[in-house]
Amino acid sequence: MKKYDYVIVGGGLFAGTFAYFAKKAGKSCLVVEKRETLGGNLYCEDVEGIHVHKYGAHIFHTSNRKVWDFVNSLVEFNRYTNSPVANYKGEIYNMPFNMNTFSKMWGIATPKEAEEIINRQKAAVKGEPKNLEEQAISLVGEDIYKKLIKGYTEKQWGRDCKDLPAFIIKRLPVRYTYDNNYFNDLYQGIPIGGYNVLIDALFEGCDVELGVDYNENKEKYNALGGKVLYTGMLDAYFGYQFGKLEYRSLRFETEVLDEQNHQGVAVVNYTDRETPYTRVIEHKHFEFGTQEKTVITKEYPTDWEEGMEPYYPVNDEKNQELYQKYRTLADEENLLIGGRLAEYKYYDMDKVIESAFQLVEKELQ
Repeated sequence: MKKYDYVIVGGGLFAGTFAYFAKKAGKSCLVVEKRETLGGNLYCEDVEGIHVHKYGAHIFHTSNRKVWDFVNSLVEFNRYTNSPVANYKGEIYNMPFNMNTFSKMWGIATPKEAEEIINRQKAAVKGEPKNLEEQAISLVGEDIYKKLIKGYTEKQWGRDCKDLPAFIIKRLPVRYTYDNNYFNDLYQGIPIGGYNVLIDALFEGCDVELGVDYNENKEKYNALGGKVLYTGMLDAYFGYQFGKLEYRSLRFETEVLDEQNHQGVAVVNYTDRETPYTRVIEHKHFEFGTQEKTVITKEYPTDWEEGMEPYYPVNDEKNQELYQKYRTLADEENLLIGGRLAEYKYYDMDKVIESAFQLVEKELQ
């Protein structure tokens, strides 16, 4: 007899959702997490009474009522609405691209005027866009591309927009209304008390081992569980035998400022190429904080190397082919996998939960 029904590798949102339903179904779970904290990239650190999103800003949003009801059964959400702004060399623009953006950009007031300018500029791209630059211009025109997309994107990916594939920007939200709400989803917010409250609720009742690399102790942990759910990097699980999948990573610089309100909004994107960071997060605004001090984090994109945190999969053809090789091995081994890293996919949080629901249905019902 094995000690646990499931050994769950990783302590992120997919793992937590599955663990929650496994426990409800009477299953025993051991969670093995490489970091010293549970929660994956959702983990929040308490600094000056402010819940600091340690691994980048996370705003929960969804149109899936089942997902929204699930997370609200565990923790209460506030009414935070994501309305970031873009800073281009000191000029401030609203995001996503809407009538406030166009009015500031061109000094116009009506949707008709904005549409005429954008359509005129879009016409510069003839035929099928050959790269990201052409794709972006074909969607929003040259002015918005140059000020609000080009520099940010080149910092994010570490290369010129002309050298990036067009599919990275399949669509860009363009709204001919004065609406600064970034998401179109029916529901959005931040857990009251920060994401750790949600994480604690998901993993309640599980045995947890932190600071442990499962891949270095596979035999030991496989012997403990009837089944393994793996949510880490799939190439690492198989010892990188076909080579390493590519990622982009992030470096964070966080500082406490002796002021109540630094930038007036939770997220400011710096869209010029010269500013080395892509955005500044002021964490207290996620929860309408009134603390005497504030905490800001600057995000610096960087190439990923082993030992760094993998954030954004480089989903080009070469990497997708490599991932499929690892996926085939996982399927042959009947390994349960899920989540952003194991599926090599950029996932919004609600989609991670949806994916976990599918595994729960298959495994536990």
